[in-house]
Amino acid sequence: MTARAADRARYDRATAHLDAPVAIVDLEAFDANADDLVRRAAGKPVRVASKSVRCRNLLERVLAREGFAGIMSFTLAESLWLARSGFDDVLLAYPSADRTAYAELAGDPKLAAAVTVMVDDPAQLKLIDDARDGGREVVRVCLELDTALRMLGGRVRVGARRSPLHSAAQVAEMARAVARRPGFRLVGIMAYEGHIAGVGDALRGRPLRSRAIRLMQATARKELAQRRADVVRAVRAVAPDLEFVNGGGTGSVQHTAAEDSVTEIAAGSGLYVPRLFDNYTSFSGRPAALFAQPVVRRPGVGVVTVLGGGYPASGAPGPDRLPVPYLPEGLRYDAQEGAGEVQTPLLGSPADDLLIGDKVWFRHAKAGELCERFAVLHLVEGDTVTATVPTYRGEGHTFL
Repeated sequence: MTARAADRARYDRATAHLDAPVAIVDLEAFDANADDLVRRAAGKPVRVASKSVRCRNLLERVLAREGFAGIMSFTLAESLWLARSGFDDVLLAYPSADRTAYAELAGDPKLAAAVTVMVDDPAQLKLIDDARDGGREVVRVCLELDTALRMLGGRVRVGARRSPLHSAAQVAEMARAVARRPGFRLVGIMAYEGHIAGVGDALRGRPLRSRAIRLMQATARKELAQRRADVVRAVRAVAPDLEFVNGGGTGSVQHTAAEDSVTEIAAGSGLYVPRLFDNYTSFSGRPAALFAQPVVRRPGVGVVTVLGGGYPASGAPGPDRLPVPYLPEGLRYDAQEGAGEVQTPLLGSPADDLLIGDKVWFRHAKAGELCERFAVLHLVEGDTVTATVPTYRGEGHTFL
C-alpha cells in the first residue's frame, strides 16, 4: 500500500460517520509543516497569515508552538475581531477603506495596541483621520514596500501590483508623512515577494519554463535583498524605534530569513500545503487540508460523478486554480466539464472501484479559501476525528 493509499484509508475510517461534503485537517501533517516553517526561518519568528488558515482554533494551535509570533490578517474587520478574541499582535497586510472599523480602532485602547494597519499613501492617513469619529488612540501603522523586479528601465515588471512605494527614497518620504501627522506611530515595514514566494519553480513537464522561473527568482532575490536593506536603513533614520521588518512567504522562507534587515517571516499556506505548493524545489510539505465529495453516480466504465466540488481559487483563471482529485490516486477531470458547481464527473480506472456514497478526496488550489466553503473542519489524528472546529464562515464571518 502506498503512503497516499494509507492516508486515504485513514481518512475514510476517521470520517466514516460523517456524510460528505466534508473538510478535514490532518493534525500530524499540519504540525510537521509548522515545524518545517520554523526550521526554514532559522530563528526568526514566523507571523501566521490568517488568510491561509481562516480558523481561530488552528491559529491558536500554531501560535502556541515555539517559533511563531503574531498574525498577519487580511481585512480590518477581521483584525478587530481577532484582537477582541485575545490575539494581541495583528498586522493588517492590506490597506483598508473601512471607516466604521477605523472609528472602532481609534476609539478603543485595547484594539489600538493590538492592531497595526497597512499604509502606502498619505491619502490613507487622511481617510483614517476622517473616520476617527472622536477616537483619539494612536494608530499603529506599517509601510509596504513594492517588491516587484523591474528590468529594462522599468519596461519589464515581474511581481504583484501592490504598493506604489518602490525605492528607499519613496518609502522614507512616506515614513516622514507618518511622522508629521499626529495620532499615528510607524512601527513596521512589510514586503511580500509573491513572485518568489508564491510561484513554483519546478513545473511538471515544463523544464524550460521552470529554469526561466528559477533564473528570474535568483535575480529578484538578489535585487530585493539589497533594496530592502536600503529601505530599512532609510526608514530607521526617520523612525529609529521601528519594531519589525516583515518579509517572505511560504515559498521563500529560508531565503528571506537569510537577509539581515528582515526581523520576521510571514507564512500561512505552508501549514495546509494546497496544490499550488507542489511545484517547488526549495521545500516540500505534507498536504494537511483536504475535502471530500460523495460519489452519487456511475455513468459508465471508468467514470464516476461526485456531488459539487467546483471550488475555484482566486487569481488568473486557469486549470491550476481548480481543486485536484487526490484520493484515490489516478482520477482526473473530464476536459469537457471540469469541476462543476453541483456535479463533477471524474475519469480513470480507480472510478470502477468506487461505490455510490464513497468519498473522493480533493486538495484545494489555495489554502484558506477552502474554509469559505465549509462551516467546520474535522481535525484528524491517526484514523480518528478528535475535534470539530468552526471556520471563519462557521463563526458567521465572511470578511471578503
